[in-house]
Amino acid sequence: MSESTVLVLGSDPPPKLDRLSGRARLVYADDKTFADRLPHADVVLAWDFTSDAVRDAWPGGGPRPVWVHTASAGVDRLMCPELAADSTLVTNARGVFEQPIAEYVAGLVIAMAKDFYGSWELQRQRRWRHRETLRVAGSRAVVVGSGPIGRAIGRTLLALGVRVDLVGRRERTDDPDFGRVHAAGTLHGLLGTADWVVCAAPLTEETRGMFDRAAFGRMRQRARFINVARGALVVEEDLVAALREWRIAAAALDVFEHEPLTTDSVLWDVPHLIVSPHMSGDTLGWRDALAEQFADNFDRWAAGEPLTNVVDKRLGYVPGS
Repeated sequence: MSESTVLVLGSDPPPKLDRLSGRARLVYADDKTFADRLPHADVVLAWDFTSDAVRDAWPGGGPRPVWVHTASAGVDRLMCPELAADSTLVTNARGVFEQPIAEYVAGLVIAMAKDFYGSWELQRQRRWRHRETLRVAGSRAVVVGSGPIGRAIGRTLLALGVRVDLVGRRERTDDPDFGRVHAAGTLHGLLGTADWVVCAAPLTEETRGMFDRAAFGRMRQRARFINVARGALVVEEDLVAALREWRIAAAALDVFEHEPLTTDSVLWDVPHLIVSPHMSGDTLGWRDALAEQFADNFDRWAAGEPLTNVVDKRLGYVPGS
């Protein structure tokens, strides 16, 4: 194969792609230059997975690359009807973020159960106030999303002694880890059983806004809610109301409908809400892992072999994940 053109969206810091030397010409673009350079690319690497440039530029004129890879698990920032309809392959970063996100969720569960925030605040005030905290083992979690991230979260919580109900699109009764995977239609009935509700679902038209006033109203007053998936899965004003009115006990958001949060966002000051800046999957070395994953798939593409992590563009995720 002659040298291919790989258009890299976002370059701060650039991916380490030395393995592609001599086989690929790397062209870098930002949101302003991406559309002009898109027709000249064979492959797109959406390194800046927070950008909408692919979705915005794809309907334009000219040839389109045969393959788009995003350095994220979700593909919602890429997809538009034109990309969904054409023959371009889309792949994602499945395999890089699952366990880090699962550890992050487990940390949040332990921190909320053991009131670490309260201890830190009382220490700051130099106050000695004994409290009793919750046991994690024996509590029940509903994990929404049966893909690799949701499964990793569920397995990690199982290791802590948490009873886990995993919710996917369809029911399965022979799951090797959880026995049963509940169908999405049963979620509302499960919410009232959970001490922890964890959102790890893909963002699709069916799941957008799925955690709204009605969903929070079905949860126990002592329930804690965690979202590590996509911000648009949650109606944020409904979550704020649920927390301020003590209809649920606490929440943690690592993703938001609009990122980054502005300094005047009400979410900074909501009681019993933990805010983190979309970092649950980002551990030391994660960029190198993403670059290696893309290079591995490039080797397959250059050799004419099937790619890994091919997304079903109608569903918005890798089938079977």
